[in-house]
Amino acid sequence: MGKKLVVTKRAPDAVGPYSQAVKIDNLIFTSGQIPIITETGKVYSGDIKKQTEIVLNNLKALIEDAGGSLEDAIKINVYVKDIEDYGKINEVYERYFKKSKPARSLFQVAGLPKDVSIEIDAIVYLKKS
Repeated sequence: MGKKLVVTKRAPDAVGPYSQAVKIDNLIFTSGQIPIITETGKVYSGDIKKQTEIVLNNLKALIEDAGGSLEDAIKINVYVKDIEDYGKINEVYERYFKKSKPARSLFQVAGLPKDVSIEIDAIVYLKKS
């Protein structure tokens, strides 16, 4: 099938020289999503729970427009500025991954694009291409 770049208006545009996601055969590799409100293009920098919700909604829209769903995710990477937000992030995260529990890593990092507090990316396996 080959490599296909995924572009959607339902998730924020890339903030640099990269694709929102790349689809290869039955796999989708997303770029990291940060708490940008898609409709306005503005970064939300308030409550970490709301930031997590915005990020996961953006990720969900991106994956759906690539032909998958969050239930198809096999690996999630979460990057945070403050590891103390772990519990609050999990409260929101588990609402999005009720049945499917993809493998996940969560890292505290020194900084993120646009000085946000959270970024999430995913690898998704589609049952059919």
